[in-house]
Parts: sequence; C-alpha cells; structure tokens
Amino acid sequence: MTAPLEFGLDTFGDVTKDASGAPLPHAQVIRNVVEEAVLADELGIDFIGLGEHHRADFAISSPEVALAAIAARTKRIHLGSAVTVLSSDDPIRVFQRFATLDSLSNGRAEVILGRGSFTESFPLFGFDLRRYEELFEEKLDLFAALLSQKPVTWEGKLRPPLKNQLVYPPVEHGQLKTWIGVGGSPESVVRAAHYDLPLMLAIIGGDPKRFSPYVELYHRAYKEFGRAVKPIGVHSPGYVAATDAQAREELWSDYKTMRDRIGRERGWPPMGREEFVHEADHGSLYVGSPETVARKIAATAKALGISRFQLKYSAGPLPHEKLMRSIELYGSRVIPMVREMMAEG
Repeated sequence: MTAPLEFGLDTFGDVTKDASGAPLPHAQVIRNVVEEAVLADELGIDFIGLGEHHRADFAISSPEVALAAIAARTKRIHLGSAVTVLSSDDPIRVFQRFATLDSLSNGRAEVILGRGSFTESFPLFGFDLRRYEELFEEKLDLFAALLSQKPVTWEGKLRPPLKNQLVYPPVEHGQLKTWIGVGGSPESVVRAAHYDLPLMLAIIGGDPKRFSPYVELYHRAYKEFGRAVKPIGVHSPGYVAATDAQAREELWSDYKTMRDRIGRERGWPPMGREEFVHEADHGSLYVGSPETVARKIAATAKALGISRFQLKYSAGPLPHEKLMRSIELYGSRVIPMVREMMAEG
C-alpha cells in the first residue's frame, strides 16, 4: 500500500510590496515568511521549504536560520530548504546546521540539496563557476558519507581528506532526511538513486507529464541497484483564490514581473498573457480556484506517482496578505479535495 500524498509549500522569500506598491524591507519579508509558515502549520500542511538566494529580489540567504525561528513557533510541520546550494557551501557545515535544526524542531528537519539555477553564490563565496558540476558531485559525495553518522574517512580533489572524523551534533533519531533537487538532468536522477536519496523534481514550466521519463529512469536505476525506491516529490509554482478569474488576475502582473526580471538575465523574451494562460491551462502553473488547483495537483500526482507536492506559493512582489489567503485556501480547501480525488483512484 502506498503512503498518502504529502503536501508542502515553498518560498524563496520573494521581496513583496506594501499597499502603496513599494517593496518591503528584506527584514519584514523574512518576518512575514515566519508568519506564513505558522499559518501553514496551523492548517496541517506537511512541509515548508525556504530557498537559498543571494540577490536583491529574494530575502532569504540563510534558510536554516529562518527555519529555526519557524521551529520555535510551530508543532508539526516539517522544515527544509528549497534548495540548499551545496556546490558553493561546505557539506559538513550544511549537515551541522540542519542537524541543529532537527534538534530544535524535535526531528522535523529536512534538506533538499541542489546545484541551484542562480549562480550569485559562486563569486560571493569564492568558487569557480567553471567547476559547477565538479563542485556539486564531490560535495554531494562527502555529504552522503556524513549521513550514516559514523566516523568518516573520505578523500576528494577539492578539499583536504577526512580520516576517522566524527561530525556533531548527531541527528537525534534516525537519519537526516535528504532530498536531491533536480531540474531536468538525467545524470542527477541517477545520482540520487546511487546515493539512495529521495528525488525532488523542480517542474516550473511545461506539461508535468514530460518528466515521466525521469521518474521511469529513477525507478529503473533503483531496480538495477537492487534497492527499494525512495519517494519522489514535485515542486511547482501556483496561487489559489476564490475563483479561476480572480486567481489569474491577481497573480498575472506580479508573476510577469518576476518572470521578466529573471528572463532578462537569461536572454528570455518578456512573458505575454497567452504564455501565462497556456501554463495555467496546460503547463506547470497551478493557479485558480481550490477546485481547479486540486484537480491539477491530483492529475500530476497520478501521472508521476509522487509522494509529495510542494507549491511554490510566492511570486515576486505579490503581497503578503494575498499569500496568506492563498495558503489558507491551499490548506483548508485544496488539500482535502486532492486527498479525496486520490482516494477515488
């Protein structure tokens, strides 16, 4: 019997606007994220993930610190990153920070490790972007060696070796839950299976079913390794309002602001309304009434056989008050409907 579908929320701490349209200070955005997480916990949502960024339009550069504040205000919601950019960090320090978070939250910490689609952390912390792949591969190998919490003897090319070294604090119960975040690389899918780690698919555009080959590859790799397959999750953007028309109207301009700002950096053309509507109708943008969003999540969950769905609920300057209402509808209306749809087969 398969485990019931879990439901999460993700945010990068997007810098939102106030009633006059002016951007809020980063400090206020961080405090608002804590309140959003508290509401999610009260609604019974399973997980909240905070993304790591080092740029003006996102307020969260230290997810673990914000998650520790959330841990002190919540009871049951699991707390993680979305994602931790392991390539430009130290694997031992990442493990220690999340082990500490696990202690503070009584076993609710998770970490999602990835390479990140933004590169600001590399020059900021003195890493060579030309070693993008090599950095991630070696640091993941070291992080995986830490998970058993036994003395570690390890050697790589980019840092001094470890010999019979213990890392503290230990995780109190079991093993730190560690996911690999994947944006569409077959090598990353196989790597997750190689290290026996759950897979989080970042599906931010296009038909979600186009990721079916990655799911099949993950299952095939596990079969070849002779192990039971680990969970698969999906992270996708969305927004919930009372009606489809209201949700689209409220999200459109702020979503376009965020999309066009990132697009200018990456050589993408500005987003038109037709592209937005197509993503809402046929792609990976979960925007609409509770009924519409629930149907779309259920369809993705059935098509890909996932164990968790994480809604990236923030979108550029979209105000905190609207995010809170969207979270409330997601927790009180969308999740129960998806569970009912999944139970119906």
